[in-house]
Amino acid sequence: MASIKKKSSGGGGANWMDTYGDMVTLLLCFFVLLYSMSTISEEKWMLIVQSFNKDAQVSTDDRPLGPDGESDEERGEDMPMTQDEVNEQVDMILQYLQEYSAAQSSSDAVTTSVGDGYLYIAFNNDVFFAGDSWTLLPAGQEALLGICPMLNDMVLNIDEILVSGHTATAQGTYNASKDRRLAADRAAEVAAFLQENLDVNPARIIDQGAGQWRPIAPNIEETDRRKNRRVELMISFSEEAMDDPFAGSLEEYYTTTGQENPSLSTTTTAAD
Repeated sequence: MASIKKKSSGGGGANWMDTYGDMVTLLLCFFVLLYSMSTISEEKWMLIVQSFNKDAQVSTDDRPLGPDGESDEERGEDMPMTQDEVNEQVDMILQYLQEYSAAQSSSDAVTTSVGDGYLYIAFNNDVFFAGDSWTLLPAGQEALLGICPMLNDMVLNIDEILVSGHTATAQGTYNASKDRRLAADRAAEVAAFLQENLDVNPARIIDQGAGQWRPIAPNIEETDRRKNRRVELMISFSEEAMDDPFAGSLEEYYTTTGQENPSLSTTTTAAD
């Protein structure tokens, strides 16, 4: 009688158990990882990061490290102010200048105005310079040092600082070289002082000497002539940091401040 043989199913019938076991193991590792992160600490986080990247460097201070492992001072907290923060800082500058002007013997020692994106400051030359001199007086240095910290807080929002030197007409023979040179030297002295005490890119600080040709008052009475002897600061702001250090122009300055470019007079007088 012939015997009946059962077919063998082979040795691979339970191979699915291997795959299932691997999946369960991976799931277990995944949940262990989630659990360890639920009570995360600095040391655990360092271990996790370094387990994925052996070359990862961990910063020991509050400033994050750059991709090369070095601290990048251009990032992090160095962000431009918002418009509200800029306005608040401008108000602080105005308040300081008002208090400074009140402390001076001259009521018109400082003149200020604020417009859309700019701050205009005019200092009476009596505060900054002695007669026929371009050496910055201690009182002028005090006034500038008072506003420098507040300007430094807005360094990323400053587009341009334009320093203009002006003179008034005086009795005697007009000397164009003396007139222009005195105004330019005074503006350059103030611009150099600002450059030494501000964090602003020097390319954003511009100085010019206008001489007696941009008066803001008649040159008849001494009280009006004193207004024409002045140093002006025109500070323009941008809401974001400017990529071009040479942004801005003199034409924009006079348009913004509303100052007219007076026609040259045929009658010239000396400058003081």
